[in-house]
Amino acid sequence: MLRFEHVSKSYRDGTVAVDNLSLEVERGEIAVLIGPSGCGKTTSLRMINRMVEPSGGSILLEGRDVTSYDPVQLRRGIGYVVQQIGLFPHMTIAENIEVVPRLLGWAAEKRRQRVSELLALVGMDPSVYRDRFPHELSGGQQQRIGVLRALAADPEVILMDEPFGALDPITREQLQDELKRLQEAVHKTIVFVTHDMDEALRLASRIAVLRQGRLLQYATPAEILRSPADEFVAQFVGRHRLAEREGPQTVREIMNTRPVVLGPGASTEEAFALMQSRQVDTLLVVDAQGALHGYVSALHLAHRRATGRTLGEICEPDVAVTGPYDDAATAFSRMDQEHLPYLAVVEDGRLKGIVTRRSMVRALAAAVWGEAQ
Repeated sequence: MLRFEHVSKSYRDGTVAVDNLSLEVERGEIAVLIGPSGCGKTTSLRMINRMVEPSGGSILLEGRDVTSYDPVQLRRGIGYVVQQIGLFPHMTIAENIEVVPRLLGWAAEKRRQRVSELLALVGMDPSVYRDRFPHELSGGQQQRIGVLRALAADPEVILMDEPFGALDPITREQLQDELKRLQEAVHKTIVFVTHDMDEALRLASRIAVLRQGRLLQYATPAEILRSPADEFVAQFVGRHRLAEREGPQTVREIMNTRPVVLGPGASTEEAFALMQSRQVDTLLVVDAQGALHGYVSALHLAHRRATGRTLGEICEPDVAVTGPYDDAATAFSRMDQEHLPYLAVVEDGRLKGIVTRRSMVRALAAAVWGEAQ
């Protein structure tokens, strides 16, 4: 999706801001750039939309070098959120959100629908907020609008430069949680700059630790906590975090993201065939939108096979569920105490994965002995 290939940035006075940076951000990931002041994280971010021009190397977006794009068109196709927010004070909230769609020539009704859709996505009633002005909102609400403005034209990539840095700790944590929920809904590719390791660990799919323009480590939060690349990374992460990290912390870290599923319109014959090929005795019934309807077991199907009904008609709706950000230890304890074979991982009614005893044991083994086990 987005790839840095030996990218560098230097200035006429000899300052090297970025030195031979190579990394890749997969579609739908949140890649966090972190490091001390002057490490090159913001420069790296700004080279993606050519607000800073690279001195060497290539930045590829969907396989195409960003320097081959017209800079204005490139920026209109990439969302951008900064700490200062930068809402236009003389414009309403709706007008602020629809700035880029207007520049792209969207029809008025399409813009209006998009504004309403986005405000609803973050729990801000469009009828209440669309005609307000920025000064009528709190700092946290203004930053939400800044994020929505970046999403308005539905870009594949969003750049976020310390977007929550100026907020108080409580509001900051609320917006971090909101960004995670939002990402589960919109699946954008996000490059996020921060100086706060707790924020990085909380949000990132992968973290790039930079120092003096060079990449020291690019890995998942779990990998960085378990195996920091060198003493600087260990110090930057914080010894207290390394000491606290003894295993997976959230359900998201241990779940199987590819459970065996079939749609509610499938037949019992299809269900039996899938169970046989995947060597399972239970499968989940999930529709095209990802909504979980229930489950069916082999025994369950054997009793009802002759009815000719669909899985949606015969599935059992009472599925034991947990959330992706629930505590992993609590999930394991519940499975043990209630003798559950699995927990379906559900967020906003949609299936995200499944936790089984096998996935739990594998995660714990990896935490103790490393991924090779």
